[in-house]
Amino acid sequence: MWQSVNACVDVVLSGVKLLEALGLEPGDGKNHAVLTSGQDLREAFAHFMEKGAAAERFFSDADAFHRIARAAAEHPGAQLYVGGNAALIGQKLATNPDLKILLCGPVGPKLHELLDDNVVVPPESMQERDEFHLILEYQAGEEWGRVRAPNANRFIFSHDLSNGALNMLEVFVSSLEEFQPDLVVLSGLHMMEGQSKEARQRRLMEAVASISDIPTDIPIHLELASMTDLDFMSNIVHQQVFPLVNSLGLNEQELLFLTQAAAGPHASLAAWSGVPDVGVVSDILFWILKEHGKTAERASDLTRIHFHTLAYHILVTVDGYWGNQAAAVAAGARAAGTQACATDTIDTSKVFLKAPLEFVTSQLEAPAKISLNPDEPVVRWHREGISFHFTPVLVCKDPVRTVGLGDAISAEGLLYSEVYPQ
Repeated sequence: MWQSVNACVDVVLSGVKLLEALGLEPGDGKNHAVLTSGQDLREAFAHFMEKGAAAERFFSDADAFHRIARAAAEHPGAQLYVGGNAALIGQKLATNPDLKILLCGPVGPKLHELLDDNVVVPPESMQERDEFHLILEYQAGEEWGRVRAPNANRFIFSHDLSNGALNMLEVFVSSLEEFQPDLVVLSGLHMMEGQSKEARQRRLMEAVASISDIPTDIPIHLELASMTDLDFMSNIVHQQVFPLVNSLGLNEQELLFLTQAAAGPHASLAAWSGVPDVGVVSDILFWILKEHGKTAERASDLTRIHFHTLAYHILVTVDGYWGNQAAAVAAGARAAGTQACATDTIDTSKVFLKAPLEFVTSQLEAPAKISLNPDEPVVRWHREGISFHFTPVLVCKDPVRTVGLGDAISAEGLLYSEVYPQ
């Protein structure tokens, strides 16, 4: 098994408590693509807390960020964890004693101490200083001034230059021959948004060249994360990264941003209202695989998407490439319930059902209408050579920790997925 590319230390604490400790007063929310000050942080946090939506932003002022990071790390309620999508997926997979993980992110002393023993770090990936990401959490119903969170979630920000430049990608590709992986997991493309447009474009081309060097018999999974630059997302979809990977993992925010960036179906939808409509989600997932996935005519390797939102998950695959997907989507949903509640198994007294009990499978085609049956929680349907596996999630009522849930879901789904040899 195998792992790359982004890694950091997550400092997790109450967002409201940190902002109060920094002397920032509650006020109106406003979205910022990049944070430049405490004022921007205050506005962006309020904006996303009010929606109950996850988001991640780059903080451009290094000195101001390090001051805030110090205050966060020293806060009595703060907890330090392994961070970065790739490292989190690796850490989750490493709980399986039969797997060995190679992590090629920038690893400082604190992160090295936090990593599982099954995670191997090449010497070239070690650095003197850790990269810190601040995870500001809020609970369902929590209030800050006039803002009230509809559900629990988190707002993430960092001033992370190593991950932003994908500094470890070449180290990672050069280690492939020795490590002989069964799977490559990539993430961290969203971190490049902190760079200038020119630097980002140049680095993306280099990254594409490196990814192209990975032998074609090794499946590649790309985990997406919160992004703000439509042109950059469009580049990733159209000519650069999507055709080189076999599998994608993403949530509802990333899915909507992707269709807006690449002029896909439902691109005029500004934001989700409540639980994302299953038909709309299915239309976008279908379009990604139909327009950008593998076909007889198209030289793309993309054949699988694992979509996760709070209430339900959908695993979509091009027929003939993947097996065991009903178990894979169920395993991901189970991981969401257990990890959020910090229990080993699903405790029915601590979870509830938020998924629609009836839904249509498309808002564009003649849809099927589906009613959930508790005895068969994974529902399957089919559309032009593409299979959909849907399952509701048993949502934790009082989540202990929301960060890294998407990564745990994707890791578990990959662990249970069978790749058919081509």
